[in-house]
Amino acid sequence: MATVEREKELFGILKQGVIDYDEDVVKEAAQSVIDDGIDAYTAVFEGLVEGMNEVGRLYEEQEYFVPEILMCADALYAGLDILKPHIDKKDMGVKGAVVMGVVQGDVHDIGKNIVKMMFDVAGFDVHDLGRDVPLDKFVEEQLKTDSELVLLSAMMTTTMVGMKDIIAKIKEKNPNVKIMIGGAPVSEDLADKWGADGFAKDANNALKEALQMVKALKDMQQ
Repeated sequence: MATVEREKELFGILKQGVIDYDEDVVKEAAQSVIDDGIDAYTAVFEGLVEGMNEVGRLYEEQEYFVPEILMCADALYAGLDILKPHIDKKDMGVKGAVVMGVVQGDVHDIGKNIVKMMFDVAGFDVHDLGRDVPLDKFVEEQLKTDSELVLLSAMMTTTMVGMKDIIAKIKEKNPNVKIMIGGAPVSEDLADKWGADGFAKDANNALKEALQMVKALKDMQQ
């Protein structure tokens, strides 16, 4: 078994490899995780995802732009390709179905894709609508799948305003659904104002919030 120091070292290499968009470094470190018998799930979250969270911060501060983000995502997926087959779907106590997508007019789906990957790994049943999703499509998909959660993502201030209408329409049809919003221009204040149940500033937060929301729903139904 690898030592704690070795785990930390490899997670640090994975994180930095994503930030530096160095696919070769990420692949090598991911393979070492498997060879050394280190938990692949932990490596994804504490290595690759931590790196992508930092990339998101650099993007917000305009140190990175879309080309860098895309290369960082490629590095992340290069690591995922190696690690994901070694991940057992974790039983995190609660399961649920989730509808997610990037709102109409917006094609920035990197953040949403990271969130999707985390929900997949956590064992959620994910219905991914993709990007530039018409507002009514979220409502239709929630009713069709009876999902407990709807996740709305936007990266532009011009497109995020559509979230308000989606939230109202979904709640009108199904008041018990939990809705979370996320993306660079979105804030907790906006989530409260528009009637969303949660706000996630990054993928880790999205998963934690979602697990709490589903647990609260399940408790209510008992």
